[in-house]
Parts: sequence; structure tokens; C-alpha cells
Amino acid sequence: MSETVDFSEIGRLPLPGDNVAIATRTLPVGTIVERDGVSFALSHTVMEGHRFACAPIEAGGELLSWELPFGVALVDLAPGDYVANEKMLAELRIRNLDFELPAGPNFRDVRMEYVMAEETFVPGEQVDLVEQPGTFQGYDRGPARGSGTRNFIVVMGTTSLTGSFAKQLAARFKNVSEEWPNVDGVVAVAHTEGGTDERQNNHEIVMRTLAGFMVHSNVGAILAVDSGSGPIDNDVLKAFLEAGDYPLADVPHAFFRHERGLGVDLDRAEKTVGDWLPAVNACERTDRPLAHLKLAMQCGGSDAFSGISGNPLSSEVAKTILRHGGSANLAETTELIGAENYVLNNVRDLETARAFLGQIERYDALARRHGQSAEGNPSGGNLYRGLYNIVVKSIGAAMKKHPDVRLDRVVEYGERMDEPGYYFMDSAGNDLESIAGQVACGCNVVHFITGNGSITNFPFVPTVKIVTTSGRYELLRNEMDIDAGRYLDGEPMERLAKEAFDYTVEVASGLESVGEAAGHSQVQLWREWRQTGDDGVEKVLAAPVPDGRPLALAPQEAELADIDLDAFRIPAWRIEGRVALERIGLIAPTSLCAGQIAAGIAERLSTVGPTDGIDRFVALPHTEGCGTSRGYAEDLFVRTMIGYLRHPSAARALLLEHGCEKTHNDEFRVNLRKAGLDASRFGWASIQNDGGIEAVTTRVMNWFEAEGQGGQEPERTEVGLEGLCLGLAAVGPIPAGVARGVAAVVRAMVGRGGSVVIGENVLSLASKELSEALFGENADVLPVSLAYGQGVEQPGLHLMDTPTRNALETVAGLGGCGVNAVVALGRGGDPGHPMLPVIQCVWDGATDEGQGRVRLDLEASQQVVAQQLVAGLVEALQPDRLSSLSGGLADFQITRGWLGISL
Repeated sequence: MSETVDFSEIGRLPLPGDNVAIATRTLPVGTIVERDGVSFALSHTVMEGHRFACAPIEAGGELLSWELPFGVALVDLAPGDYVANEKMLAELRIRNLDFELPAGPNFRDVRMEYVMAEETFVPGEQVDLVEQPGTFQGYDRGPARGSGTRNFIVVMGTTSLTGSFAKQLAARFKNVSEEWPNVDGVVAVAHTEGGTDERQNNHEIVMRTLAGFMVHSNVGAILAVDSGSGPIDNDVLKAFLEAGDYPLADVPHAFFRHERGLGVDLDRAEKTVGDWLPAVNACERTDRPLAHLKLAMQCGGSDAFSGISGNPLSSEVAKTILRHGGSANLAETTELIGAENYVLNNVRDLETARAFLGQIERYDALARRHGQSAEGNPSGGNLYRGLYNIVVKSIGAAMKKHPDVRLDRVVEYGERMDEPGYYFMDSAGNDLESIAGQVACGCNVVHFITGNGSITNFPFVPTVKIVTTSGRYELLRNEMDIDAGRYLDGEPMERLAKEAFDYTVEVASGLESVGEAAGHSQVQLWREWRQTGDDGVEKVLAAPVPDGRPLALAPQEAELADIDLDAFRIPAWRIEGRVALERIGLIAPTSLCAGQIAAGIAERLSTVGPTDGIDRFVALPHTEGCGTSRGYAEDLFVRTMIGYLRHPSAARALLLEHGCEKTHNDEFRVNLRKAGLDASRFGWASIQNDGGIEAVTTRVMNWFEAEGQGGQEPERTEVGLEGLCLGLAAVGPIPAGVARGVAAVVRAMVGRGGSVVIGENVLSLASKELSEALFGENADVLPVSLAYGQGVEQPGLHLMDTPTRNALETVAGLGGCGVNAVVALGRGGDPGHPMLPVIQCVWDGATDEGQGRVRLDLEASQQVVAQQLVAGLVEALQPDRLSSLSGGLADFQITRGWLGISL
């Protein structure tokens, strides 16, 4: 017997003129819906947040939400029909659903082109100011910096090469607030950009962002750390700050160069930070005008209710802040495409409207140059929870701008907000990348509106998380601040808005937000893009696919050293025919937002003590899997991560999803099957769906404990270098003597049946002696034998595609290929890898402090250099040295290749 329900109990229309409704709960097939005296039955089971027709729609007719078109019917639709496009169906097919889906799509996406009628443009009006503006308890930073909502000391890595140093330094001050109560903490800002010797296409964006962080009102003092290399260093940053008239003199600060070795430099930097503590602690909260509040409005893990409950609630708070003379910042260019008409219904002047449309056109062009479009933005989690396409998502996202509020200014990513008002900032739709830009603009409190329950927080700006439905709030109440779902249950928006405003002011005044209490935060800058012309896509996609066959060595040169490997042996494990140097418990986050949680769980597992069959636990936080383009870049990412899941050192591996990303657990299950792997071999956990950080931590720890009780026991053995697969990376030029010594070792290993994978960029960095010693006259026409992160199936000498010259990205790709360890040729002192031993080979003038450094003598013969290298490698790869090689300064960064962009 089918249930009969009143429409008001199970459906929502964003506006009265809509012809499709949103289901407020999952409705079984055949459910009878009564609306305005008319009854109709649902054609299929309709998931919560998905849409069904509530009026007849003829084939070719428009489907409307918020009275705006998002699709065109392919067939006649009757009331009760489950509306579905191909993109949504494709996403649902890979999920474990227990009901039948429609056989095919019944509407196609449509994105109406917006053309502004300039001749009839009428300037808008901003909301009126209140008669008596309010105050909050904040930190007075002077007229140029405004007021802070927090009082942090920040350690900022100028590039990706010093991010891990910044994190280690901040960790030395973990409990600083116990002794210095007015200091909110010492936090690290680590990011992925600038870690190459080439000027990147996002150079100006990175500079604006770092400069904005330096003078942010929540910063009590800041230490900028560089490594003295590349196009971005402290000198460049300082010059940018001075040229842009940033009020750097108003901030206690220092520029620090990591150049003397890890231990020495950490001690030096620790003293600098420690000396600031008394002065920063002397700062106290005082009454500050609410006009100094600058609200960042961000959404992530959005669902069909984001535009109905969560975003409108935040818009009401922003409206009130504006009435007190403050500011608000809306961002995510790609997620307003399709909602231009709404955004521009109230705008300051024609110039501002043109600037907004110009940023959308610019982003469209950027996407096209990479073979993408804004239509690729909705994540798997978005689609799963009812956001069928970019237009539906954009219309809902635009609701963060209240219709009464005027768009006052349009700014670039990270451009400072010097005047009060409502801003739009150019950015990609990637949540973390967008937040970083808003913070650089000066935002001192963040509203993060989420449907699935994103747990994102920023290190030195408090985040208020607003969840769109009460069910999700109850599931994740330890991670969420405000339940906007109460509006769906009938509570007046006016009452909710007052509560949310008051809570926002309390947080700005020092109340710890839920996310701050959880102690979780991440930073990601808008990542670089590679294509600046219009013909790059065809060139990249036309490139031959690597076949995985090893490359042929040139005949042995008479003068090239013959290296004896017999005297060198390394303890190892052998399992299923493969050699592993360690037995690692691996936690693989399926997207960036799961990364820091994965790292925290790995750290917690490590403190509990060794698990049977596991030497240590490792997580691989990264920046991919959500808010990024599909196709080429996503294939590259998934291939690389699967390489780590099947790595010989990964004794047991668990995949940890955030829960709303593109590459969620179900998608990885599909890709593992395609790769010929049994998904049941791996553990699976979900931060959102398992109930938040503590709940998922318990689940992961229990899985590793249970899995530790069984499984195939590996065999302890010894191997020579020829029994391993080594990766070869480089940082900077490689002298001829070193190159020939390295070539001799490579030839010896490969000649005895071993494998060596060379990052393609090594050959461009090395003197010609390396490539000629290995490949002879064919050195200039070598094809790559492996794609980035492609597993080694046939032993021998391989060349791996390396789209960038970033050392971190090269090493990450080599790990995906399955190498046991990486030989890094260069200056020394650069970050290692969390999972792989990285042996840094250095020579005159290079940093060599610490374990894992092999010093090569440039004055010696290539025979001696080769022997030094072999002896150093074998010593470094002994069991008691491995954890120190992988620890210390360690980072993990996957390239986006030639076509990857943030969406």
C-alpha cells in the first residue's frame, strides 16, 4: 500500500513559480503526493534533496528552480516524475543503492547566456546603516590593519619547500596558550606553490595571498620562512609588500632563511618566535566597532538545501554586519556561473557589473584552455545530494547574497578590502583555495555553509560552520556550529538569523568555534595552471601513451666505471614476489579535505604503539580529488594514489573519504576494480558519514587493529641494490662528475635485473653526461616509458613523465610508480617524503646536516663517486635509519599536470 503524504510535509519549492520540487526526505516509489487538491504518484524512489516534477512539463520545456531555468525536458514530464540528467545518473550508478534508478535522463542541462542591458541599467542601493552601531571584543591593530578576532603568531612557509619546516616549528609551541593566555596559538601556514625554479602562472596570486597573510588583523606576529631558491623568496615577498604599501611596519615580523640544517635552524627560529611571546601576550581584547568585522562567505559539500536554508541564513547575518558598517565577501567565480541575473539585480554601478561579468568570462577562457568548463564543477557529493549541474549549484550558492544587499566591489583573489561593503572576490570553486584568498583580502571571520557537513577550518581565522539540514547536524554536531535545518522544520528565518548573528559576534569576540575546539585546519592557495594559449589541450592529449616497457641502455662506454654491488646487502621483506623495505599502515585520503584528519589519525595510531605486522603508520595529505578538473588531471591523481595503495611497503591500507568529494570511496572502488585490485583488501572510512572526526578515528583504529590479527606473513630476507626499484630525482643542476657516477650505479643495478625510474625532468637538470652515459646518441629523442605515477610492471630502466620541475611533485610521482626509495640529487635540506626513504646526495656548497645525506666528492673519479653513492645508499637504507629518512622534513604533493585546474 503506497503512502499518501501532503506536499508540504515532503517537498520544497524555492520560489512559487518553480515546476520541480525538492524532496525533503527520501520518498519510496509509488508515494502518493497531494498538492492543491491534486494527487500524483512518484515514478521512482526519490532521494532526499533530489527533484521531482510537480507540474506538467512538455518536451522542450524548461525546468525551473528559484524560477530560473536549469534544464530542458527531453520528454513530456508528468507530476511525480523523478527528474534526472545523465551526470546525476552516472554518479548514482556507482553508489550502493537499494532501489531502481530511471533508465535514462529525462532532461538535459541548459545554461542561459546572460547579456546585461547596459542601456537600462539602474544603480542599486545598499541597506541602511543602524542608528547605533554595535561592538565586539577584538584586538586593535591600528587604522591600517583594523581589528583582529584572534591573536596568533604565524609561521608561514614562503613556498612549498618550507611548509614542513613551518609545521615543525609551530609544533614546538603546541601548548603555548597555557603559559601565555592571550596568545591564541602558534600556527603554521604551509601551501603547495612556488616550489620550483620557474616563475609560475599564478605568481601574482601567490604574492597577494602571502602579503595579505603577513598583515592580517588576526596576526600578532609572523615569521616568513624561505629556502633561498626559486622565483619566490623572502626578498621578493618583502619587495612586493613595500611596492603595494602593505602596513608591514605595524606587524611584529621577521624573514627567516632555512639554510643551515634542520636542527640548527629550528632552534634559531624558535628563539625568534619565543622572543615575541611577551609582546603578543600583552595584547588584550577591547571594544571594537562591528564595522571592523569582515565576513568571508563560503560553501562546501553543498546540497539541494544550501540555497534554501544555509546560504540564506548566512546572507541575513551578512546583511546585519553591513548595517553596522562592516563588510562581507562572496567568492567562487565558477559557482556563480548561471546566476548572473540574480547577483546583478542590485549592484553599485555599471563598472562593478562589468567587472563581475569580466571575471566570469576570464574564468571561462581559463577553463577552455585546459579542456574544461564550469559544468565540471559539481562534485560527486554535490550530485549525490541533489545538485544536478552547475546552474542549480550556482543559483543556490548565489543565495549567500541577500536580495536587499548591493554588490559594491569586485576584487581580485587576495586583493585587500579597504572599504566597507559587500564584495565579490574572483576565485575557483575549490573551498580551501577560495578561503585562503578571502583571508588574504582581510576577512577575520568565516561562515562555511555545508550540506554534507564539511569540516574545513582555517589556522588563524575562526570558522563558523552552518549545516543545511537537522539530520546532518545531529550526525556531525561535534563538527558543526549552527543548524540551519531548523528553518526547513518550520522555525522562522528571522529568529535563526538573530541567533546566528549573535553567535558570530561571540566567536569574533573570542568564543571558540566548534572547529577550533576540534583543532583541525588546512591552507591551500589557488594552485597554478599550466596553459596560457589555446592549443595546449590538443598537444597534451595527442601525446603517445607510455607503454610501460623499459628503455634500452646504450652500449657500455669503456671509461664508464664497472660497479661491484656484491658487498652491499639490505634487510628487506618479501611478500607476493615483491620487496619492501618497511611494513607500513597507510591511510590514503581520497581528497584534500580528508588529508589533515588522515594525518591526525596516523599520528594517533603511532602513539598507541606498533600494530602486529606494521612498522609505522603514514598518511598522505594532498590537494586533489575535490574542486579540481576531471579527465586528464583526475586520471593522473587516481592512478598515482592507486600506485600507493598497491605499493610493496603498504602492508595494509585504508581509504579515508571526506564524504562529499569527486573521488569518494565508491569511485575509488570502481577504479580499483579497473586496475585489477580486490577492493575488499582495503579499509574504508568516511569522515562525514561515520559521524565526524572522533567517530571516524575510532573506526580507522579498530580496522587496523582487527586487520593486524591476520594476513599473509612476509618473509624476512636480504637484497642488494639490484633487488630494489629506485627512483631518481634532482633539485638544480647536476655536475658532470656526479652525473657519470650516478650513471654507473644505474647501469650496474639495471644490468643485474634491478629497476630505476628517472624523473624526466632530471635529464633537463643534469649535465649531458648523465643522459649520454645511459642512452648514448638517442638521449635527445627518448620517449617516457611511464606516465606520472604509473606502476612499474617490467624491471629495467624507466623514464617517468614529469609535467613540472617541482621536486616534491616528482618524488610523489615516483612513489606512485612503486619505487622502494628515492635518490635526490641536489642542494640538500629539501623536504623528504612521508612514506618513502629519500636519500639526498649533495656535494660542495650544499646543506648536509642530518641523516640521509650522502656527500659526493666532486674532485674524485667517477668510479669513486659511484662507490660513495652505493655505500651511502646501503647505509641509509638499513632498518634503523628508514624512519628518520621518511620523517623530519617531509611533504607530499601530487602534480596536476598540464591540464589540471581548480574548478
